[in-house]
Amino acid sequence: MKSFNFKFALAALLLCIAITNGYSQKAREEISEKYKWDLTSLFSTEESWRQALNDIKARLDEVEKFKGTLTQSASNLLKALQYNTEISRQATRLFSYVSMKSDLDTRDMKYTGMRQELQQLFSNFAAKAAFIDPEILTADWNTIDGFIKQEPKLEVYRKGLEDLFRTKEHSLSEPEERIMAFAGMITGVASSVYGTFSNAEMPNPEIILSNGEKVKLTSSEFSKIRASANRNDREIASKAYWNNYANFRGTYGEMLNGKVKTDIYRFRARHYNSSLEASLYPNKIPTDVYQSLITNVNKSLPSFHRYLTIKKRMMGLDTLKYSDIYAPVVKDVDLKYTYDEATKIVLEALKPMGNEYVSTVKKAINERWIDVYPTTGKQRGAYSNGSDYDGHPYILLNYNDQYNDVSTLAHELGHTMHSYFSNKTQPFPLARYETFVAEVASTFNEVLLFNYIIGTVKDDDVKLSILMNWLDNFKGTLFRQTQFAEFELRIHEMAEQGKPLTGDSFSKLYKEITDKYYGNDKGICKVDDYISMEWAAIPHFYRTFYVYQYSTSFTASISLAEKVMSGDKTALENYMKFLSSGGSDYPIEILKKAGVDMTTSDPFEKTTVAMNKVMDEIEKILDKKKK
Repeated sequence: MKSFNFKFALAALLLCIAITNGYSQKAREEISEKYKWDLTSLFSTEESWRQALNDIKARLDEVEKFKGTLTQSASNLLKALQYNTEISRQATRLFSYVSMKSDLDTRDMKYTGMRQELQQLFSNFAAKAAFIDPEILTADWNTIDGFIKQEPKLEVYRKGLEDLFRTKEHSLSEPEERIMAFAGMITGVASSVYGTFSNAEMPNPEIILSNGEKVKLTSSEFSKIRASANRNDREIASKAYWNNYANFRGTYGEMLNGKVKTDIYRFRARHYNSSLEASLYPNKIPTDVYQSLITNVNKSLPSFHRYLTIKKRMMGLDTLKYSDIYAPVVKDVDLKYTYDEATKIVLEALKPMGNEYVSTVKKAINERWIDVYPTTGKQRGAYSNGSDYDGHPYILLNYNDQYNDVSTLAHELGHTMHSYFSNKTQPFPLARYETFVAEVASTFNEVLLFNYIIGTVKDDDVKLSILMNWLDNFKGTLFRQTQFAEFELRIHEMAEQGKPLTGDSFSKLYKEITDKYYGNDKGICKVDDYISMEWAAIPHFYRTFYVYQYSTSFTASISLAEKVMSGDKTALENYMKFLSSGGSDYPIEILKKAGVDMTTSDPFEKTTVAMNKVMDEIEKILDKKKK
């Protein structure tokens, strides 16, 4: 059951990266405390973190006393698993603290060093504990099942034990598992190098805007400019930004190649048929779900091209370019919301979720669960870290006063509520939900926000802006993430076939797929050659086969949210049970209980219908304004 694999502690941080916007960065000390994380609920000081680390170090050798005892009795098995639970619980808190401290200033190598210290410590420990799975598997399932029936306290470990026996053919011998554990010290290097280089050390180009202003083109500044109304500035920024990435094409190619080769190593070592199967099989997700998503989205590209054509019409352009797709589509409508205004809007939008849900969101806002504004060196994007079982989740934002930032706040609060209710309801071994369902709660909140906002708007121009922003979610979450998923699948297939993976081959493939999605050859949207480097800026490619779950979760959340917003109390009860389910069942089954079956095409078809309804409404308003 991979009981002692502590690499999970990093994966459990649930980094749900969103688009970063360009709020003018300040020094951290200039930001009011109420907009910063309070991490003292994890550890009051770094000294207390170090003491907790020393305490857990003193216990790690205890694992050896369990060797040769696990299948002798229910009591012995329980003691070993309870020991694992306690070590895992503390290890996760240790990882969470240093990871979040590092994210507040990625230039500070002190926390990077502390994280590396943890990685090496628990990689070594995992090697010592490599006997666990093979030893349990020396018994037959009937013996283990008998232990569980004999000792009720083992029931919380049933799913993990069932998974171990279900994946028995992919488990290795004790010496082999020890080698796999030691490999953990190096298999994360590509991701770590990527994070450090892209966030802290890659030089940023300078550009001169149309007004004569000289700007250093950081990621935040680029996101701000590409969303501006000035087309010339957008093109200047886009060309400079991606050409700067191209200067490091070889370096980025080697980093991503290293990550893909890690995945190849793992699937072959564990006797899977592919990297995709190795990623999906442990959670009982058929590879057909992944393949069908790509197939269905490709079939629905005409709907996506309709969206792009509407965008071109609204912007009054003869030719829509890729550098235009984040720009405002309605003149003189610049939706701005301070963070305090955003929190009030989100609280109103979430009222259909009931008092307990809303009151918990208020706690998150008022009790410093959220680090709000960008500061120098801070991790880009946004995420919710729900890994502290004994405390509460934390949200990282880079808030920029734009409507997209309001949506990001609602999105990350969805993750936070999912983690909060799962941790509150489930025992530790069953609390962590799988990534397949991770994006349902977040995109569900975006649906609620959209429906609340659009219901308050009377002005046609503002309504058009909000409707297009919602369509942008379909673009960004359904089509764009599936585009990424297709690219990720293709590069793994290339590696599995022995084909070279270089910066050039990544760029060639990325441009080919992007041209198809955006209709470059059909004259729908012009994709400039420099866009071929965009793959290098996608951190999710360092989280194996993660991005497709944004798309599948989005389709699930559309179906679930419609039922809840209709006032269906049973639907709300089922959804709250979903939020509280953690990892108590397999993801597909958890969603079925909530009311959506992801093995069918129904959720996808409903999402396509919903998208076209929004486009119908936009064209109706546009036609009315034309008269």
